[in-house]
Amino acid sequence: MQKPKLKFWDIWNMSFGFLGIQFGFALQGSTMSRIFETLGAEKDSIPFLWIAAPLAGLIVQPIIGYLSDNTWHKKLGRRRPFFLLGAILSSIALLWMPYSSEVWMAAGLLLILDASINISMEPFRALVADKLPDSQRSYGFVVQTLIIGVGTWIASNLPKFVNNTLNISNEAAPGVVPASVKVAFAIGALVFITSILVTIFTTKEYSPEEMKAFGEESAEQEEKKGMIATILSTYALMPTVMKKLGVVQFFSWFAFFAMWTLANPALTEHIYNAGKPDIHEFAQLDQSGEPALDAQNLILFKNNQSQAEYKKLDKAYNEASDDVGSKMGIYGLSSMIFALLLTFYTAYYSINRKYVHMGSLILGGLGFLLMFYIPGNPDYLLISFSLIGIAWGSILSMPYAMLSSSVDSNKMGLMMGVFNMFICIPQILAAVGGVVFLHKLIGNESIHAMTIAGIFLILAGLSNFLITNKKAITYQPSIDNA
Repeated sequence: MQKPKLKFWDIWNMSFGFLGIQFGFALQGSTMSRIFETLGAEKDSIPFLWIAAPLAGLIVQPIIGYLSDNTWHKKLGRRRPFFLLGAILSSIALLWMPYSSEVWMAAGLLLILDASINISMEPFRALVADKLPDSQRSYGFVVQTLIIGVGTWIASNLPKFVNNTLNISNEAAPGVVPASVKVAFAIGALVFITSILVTIFTTKEYSPEEMKAFGEESAEQEEKKGMIATILSTYALMPTVMKKLGVVQFFSWFAFFAMWTLANPALTEHIYNAGKPDIHEFAQLDQSGEPALDAQNLILFKNNQSQAEYKKLDKAYNEASDDVGSKMGIYGLSSMIFALLLTFYTAYYSINRKYVHMGSLILGGLGFLLMFYIPGNPDYLLISFSLIGIAWGSILSMPYAMLSSSVDSNKMGLMMGVFNMFICIPQILAAVGGVVFLHKLIGNESIHAMTIAGIFLILAGLSNFLITNKKAITYQPSIDNA
């Protein structure tokens, strides 16, 4: 018995929760480094402060994948219990994040936020494979990417929108996150929980009996192994196509981690000439060399002129950061348009996933490389992030479509969770010093991190030559898994 094909709105509704997930990720990606800088973190330490995010994914996703494969709730089904749990925890973390008063608090909340987002996100990938026949999976993942693009664009623009349209200030005392960012995160929390609920209430999952009729029942022998044994055996018996896609993923996610962690300091300095001012240059210092505080726990400036100069430079930094976040949103808009075109095309025709992915990644790499050559010209970032968006749209759809057509459907959730190691490991390596070490081989300026991102994304594109599995490259019912 074959799974029935679903209509566009059915696929849209079952993927709509990704809007909220991406609100969380986009606010994190466009604003987290700004929060760290505001709280006093040094630029070179920012990638390490992000390490909680990939560590959470590395640990949480395989576990959630296994649990969601082996869960059936009478009302919520197989994947939806995890959508709901992740949404509740993520919304709480989003509300608290901008109220962090110390760097360690923000880093701890980032761990909670990313772990919570992963609880919701991983089952969404598996749900596409659960609900759709093989012939619609590229279509399904592309629709998912379309929604992700919408979320990225809107969420990245939220701090600027809140400041310019709602007239909520983007200025604050030294070491305090501006009110505009706090409101943006609160909106993100509301969108997260609401969009997840839309998917929960509009999407019916196939029951275990229906999955059995489709020939996709869970194997009892696999269940008896237990969670840890099953996860470890899946790592050991990883399909060849997953390993090859892992090489592509490694270079891709290293590049994007460099962007998320260092784009704000790199672009505010190189493009806007408005880096974060160092409070130590303007404040009175105590015996330990830290800014001195008055009785109200406020920073004591050297004089009124120093205070005015700091406020002027900090205002320029916050405005530049708002604009960097807004420009980063372009990659979400671009990925949305790219996904929309793929959605219409893949609804009727097969595509060569390998070459689509290769070309998209190379274009994104060129977008990163362009950034070095446009100092003082923020408008050219529209071109850079448009090209990066094409790569992003492909990263969020093509690898998963290739993988889902090439692995055991009985363990799709676990496979998607294990595949996540190729997302997390490169980010961990980048966080512990990889991206800073590599960009300093070129120069001390943070903009060189974007150059490294461009080089790695081009290498990711070329790595697609490793993919030779015919069923992974282009789905055709007559072609067996090679």
